[in-house]
Amino acid sequence: MKIRLVFLVGLFLSFNSLVSGQQRPNFVEFINSQHDWVDSVYNKLNKKKRIAQLFMVRAHTNLGQNYIDSVAKVIKKEGLGGVVLFQGGPVRHANLINEYQAVSEVPLLFALDGEWGLGMRLPDSTVSYPYQMALGAIQDNDLIYRMGREIAKDFKRLGLTVNFAPVVDVNNNPRNPVINYRSFGEDKRNVTRKGGAYMKGMMDEGIIVSLKHFPGHGDTDVDSHHDLPVLSFSRERLDSLEMYPFRELIKEGASGVMVAHMNIPSLDNTPNLPSSLSEKVISEILKGELGFKGLTFTDAMDMRGVVKYFKNGEADVRAIIAGNDILELSQDSKRAIKAVRKAVRQKRIDKDDLERRVKKVLASKYWLGLDNIKPVNLQNLYSDLNRRASLQLSQTLADHAITVLKGKRKLSELSFTRKTAIISIGTNELSPFQRILNDRLDNELPFLLSENATADEVSRVSSALRNYDQVIVALHDSRTRPGSTLRYNSTVKLFISQLASTSAHFVLFANPYTLASLPGIEAANSLMIGYQNDETLQRAAAKVILREIEATGKLPVTVNTFFKYGDGQ
Repeated sequence: MKIRLVFLVGLFLSFNSLVSGQQRPNFVEFINSQHDWVDSVYNKLNKKKRIAQLFMVRAHTNLGQNYIDSVAKVIKKEGLGGVVLFQGGPVRHANLINEYQAVSEVPLLFALDGEWGLGMRLPDSTVSYPYQMALGAIQDNDLIYRMGREIAKDFKRLGLTVNFAPVVDVNNNPRNPVINYRSFGEDKRNVTRKGGAYMKGMMDEGIIVSLKHFPGHGDTDVDSHHDLPVLSFSRERLDSLEMYPFRELIKEGASGVMVAHMNIPSLDNTPNLPSSLSEKVISEILKGELGFKGLTFTDAMDMRGVVKYFKNGEADVRAIIAGNDILELSQDSKRAIKAVRKAVRQKRIDKDDLERRVKKVLASKYWLGLDNIKPVNLQNLYSDLNRRASLQLSQTLADHAITVLKGKRKLSELSFTRKTAIISIGTNELSPFQRILNDRLDNELPFLLSENATADEVSRVSSALRNYDQVIVALHDSRTRPGSTLRYNSTVKLFISQLASTSAHFVLFANPYTLASLPGIEAANSLMIGYQNDETLQRAAAKVILREIEATGKLPVTVNTFFKYGDGQ
């Protein structure tokens, strides 16, 4: 039977008016205070289920009913504290949330990686905002605050309570395989301003956020999903750069921080010890020196970066010893809970400290109003998650991100009546960018070249261009995760270089770092950056060409000596 609380009427009225109305209690202060509901729930749980409140299990709704049912059994039997949702569909997710809340003795936290909104995990049926790299180009941070609020509204509508976002890693390594376009860029202050706006928007709507990945995952060329990265930087460097956004946003009341799996000898010289398992990194630096008192989440505990050297549940035990409040995606939660209980008996884990952390997790549920939980309403769910205001804001963000790196005056001289060739490279079908311009430019003709176009295909397009007065070239990266280099073959790259030496105008719908892999592109007549192969960014670039908007974005990273941080005309 689900635990309920009869508590003081005054507290009930006060808290519920705050949750539903004008002012919400400060999260960090709230979860570190005593509450009757929390004590009541805690006292009714056995030792195993108290520990289980610190664990979140993985769930999908695209893997079949048997999978969904198996996770439900684990939640019910082990009494886990939360669920991290991955791929599936919004209605299926809502049904799953209702089912899991119904079988759980204590209301569950539901989290999702929504760095660019629900679309990060549910791309086919919910709104995706621009990636953080594109947002890093925007000069109006209020737009990002508004985005945070819209994303939080979507989370609440679906029954989610925690967003593992924003990423506040300072990406100063173009070869970074795991952060990269997920970062606001290379400037610590710009990252802090953007991350703060996003964070406050979500928190003001009542969602728990998780800044990631402490103490900073931006300057590594190893993906911690597959191995343990080693950061060899000095403590001074980490203090002044990587940890800067976390320090500043903790001061601004961040509700959660996620700790990365990285070995950092200058912070803890224990061989092969990930930062997520380091007492020095979490208890001494994050909680002690930086004064963080919100919820500390581990990154996923099934990642190779954390379990490579600590197997059979030892990683989970060490994560608790280190000071984490919530462990995300243990390889085996049953084994982990048993190992933690053993560590308590062996006095490796302090019993009183463990109790405080369990009560912090319960208090976060109380802050969210989960003491009075209601099922997710399925009626109009799809339309509610695809609000006109959200779609308009996504386009507005794209309009403000688009960046002209060179040739702004020449771009403005493009004629709407002269014979124009529009070439899309890296795609096999007519792009939204081409379709928009097709409707507005006279005497135009679109051309398509794949990333592996043959010499004959390139030659035919090259010959045809002699019949046109002006040429617009769109460079696309069709991958879901835009890499730092384009997969164009050498023939296509040579053609791009040749076009750049003419009067052609270029638009890049890809990661800005890819400019370094295109020799000669710096000579282009004009060059505009759209950051990703997304319809909103393509529409924004077309608007600039059609002189419907003015590009105001600034490059958030340095690509090479030709294209540097802050460039934008």
